[in-house]
Formats: sequence, C-alpha cells, structure tokens
Amino acid sequence: MGPAEVMLWAWVGYVRNRLAAERDESGYTTQTVIITAILAALAITVGAIITAKVVSKANNINLGG
Repeated sequence: MGPAEVMLWAWVGYVRNRLAAERDESGYTTQTVIITAILAALAITVGAIITAKVVSKANNINLGG
C-alpha cells in the first residue's frame, strides 16, 4: 500500500468519524430543543399565574371611594 492509499484511508476514516459525531449531536440537539420548549411553557404558565394573583390583589385594594 502506497502513501496515496494510506492518505485516502486516513481521510475516509476521518470523514466516517465526523459523520458519526454529527449523527450523535443531532439527537442531543432535539432533546435540548424539547427541554427548552417545556421550560418556556412552564415559565409562561408561572408568569400567567403570578399576573393573575397580582391583578386580583390590586382589584381588592380599597381606595376609600
């Protein structure tokens, strides 16, 4: 096997490893997106609950009128 073939096989191995790494990262990215969406939905829900409670308390303030 000559130097050109060695370089070719080294390049094939490199490309194979890079493609395998990209496939592994794609699952992690999907998981991250799902977790981020869930956390955003929870934050919006908590914000809505706090807003409702603050508005309710504000409406119960007696202004002496």
